[in-house]
Amino acid sequence: MRSDKIKKGLERVPHRALLYATGLSRKDLERPFIGVASSFTDLIPGHTGMRELERFIERGICYGGGVPFFFGVPGICDGLAMGHLGMCYPLALREIVADTIETVCNAHQLDGIVCLTNCDKITPGMLMGIARLNIPAIIITAGPMLSGRWRQKKLAFVHDTYEALARAKKGEISASDLACLEMEACPGAGSCQGLYTANTMACLTETMGMSLPGCATALAVSAKKRRIAQASGERIVELVKKNITPLDIITKKSLENAMVVDMALGGSSNTVLHLMAIANEAGLKLDLRQFDDIAKKTPHITSLEPAGAHFMEDLEYAGGIPAVLKRLKAKLNNTLTLSGKNIFTIAAEAEISDEEVIQPFNRAYHKQGGIAVLFGNLAPDGAVVKQSAVSPKMMKFSGRAKVFNREEEAMQAILNNKIKKGDCIVIRYEGPSGGPGMREMLAPTAAIVGMGLAESVALITDGRFSGGTKGPCIGHISPEAASRGTIAILKDGDIITIDIPQRKLEVKLSGAEIEKRFEHWKPIAPKIKAGYLARYSKLVSSADRGAVLA
Repeated sequence: MRSDKIKKGLERVPHRALLYATGLSRKDLERPFIGVASSFTDLIPGHTGMRELERFIERGICYGGGVPFFFGVPGICDGLAMGHLGMCYPLALREIVADTIETVCNAHQLDGIVCLTNCDKITPGMLMGIARLNIPAIIITAGPMLSGRWRQKKLAFVHDTYEALARAKKGEISASDLACLEMEACPGAGSCQGLYTANTMACLTETMGMSLPGCATALAVSAKKRRIAQASGERIVELVKKNITPLDIITKKSLENAMVVDMALGGSSNTVLHLMAIANEAGLKLDLRQFDDIAKKTPHITSLEPAGAHFMEDLEYAGGIPAVLKRLKAKLNNTLTLSGKNIFTIAAEAEISDEEVIQPFNRAYHKQGGIAVLFGNLAPDGAVVKQSAVSPKMMKFSGRAKVFNREEEAMQAILNNKIKKGDCIVIRYEGPSGGPGMREMLAPTAAIVGMGLAESVALITDGRFSGGTKGPCIGHISPEAASRGTIAILKDGDIITIDIPQRKLEVKLSGAEIEKRFEHWKPIAPKIKAGYLARYSKLVSSADRGAVLA
């Protein structure tokens, strides 16, 4: 066993003394040492229920014959970080999580690891860490939140808080109604109820085969989730004994499966960054055009919040990811999962119990998948849009640029009625390096919807969007403004053209005009001059390469 390096031999007398100090017995030293990386925190609703799941993981590891060792991994709630300096940190946290997994497991020579995760950047960070380590590992996502309820209506976080605040600004919602919505929208533990980044990544993790079947959609409050946690604890000991490692599971074909499921579900655009980063750690390469190619061949078969009518609980009761795999079987590779079953077996054993939630291909919501990749003189290296959340009317758009160098400036303009029909909001210097941290723009995009502008206004940025974003919102523009991307020289009044069907993002300027503007261009001063984010800003790569650290 790997852990023999710290527990066997004459030279390890001091090491054993320290291990005995933790309460271990001599018998324990003969068993596999299993790390449990828990991202429990009281700050994140998606993580507050993890203490109980830790008990079931521990039980499973002990039943399987292993010795569990728990350690903490930091977490950030993207919703709480949204709209201020805090949003510079979540994407940067992804690298800290990966580094933490590597550091603790290698320093203590653990034989295997269980990763307990849920929300946004923590899950891909853990996947990056275990791919880098390549020791036996299993992921447990803590599960979605139940929908809220108010006046017999289902509530969801984004629609009933972010969009509602803009409607309150317009006088469409009373202060008392708004107070009720904010109290009832998130009824308890779990990741936010729609197909936002956390739940999308949970679905893709299960699809890749790195969590047990049913894990992604099993609700945070369910006994089913506890059983999956215990089974995962037992399974990791088997994986150690059989030496099945992440790179046996995370392959080019399993990543392609993840992209297919992502497109079929209409998942968060953040997955483009995360899948590329995971592939990078696995020694594989994904290209933006691969996402677009798969999108063109994969129908969008679910209608989940924020752009649709259903919630994660509806997907769970319809059969979860196994049912989605059953529907998509003809488009998938028959890859191995760490459960021991291959994808086709899981699909064959699944049942689609609600065809309104998981539509057949002939009733797909859209012929193409959820994400499109655009190119043009505004995005020579690509830009990303969640096309499944864009209305048919706005799939093609031409409008006047309204340029802002910070998200907060744009948000104030929207709420103060300074954005008019036909405007294209440009938010720049919010990319991986310039942000730094590539902030999500959920607040302004939700405000656009709430102000009734979703059918007449577009937004483009070198930042990114929450999985909760809907409408013609183009992100990940590469190169970013801080790296001399064309977005850096845009001016108010420039004509921006978006053509999603033709995959085009253009500004009506000639090449000569663009170069002339760059002769007088100077990047703005770094927004963060010290600390982790200052270091991150200098090391992070472009969004089209997954925003990984060099």
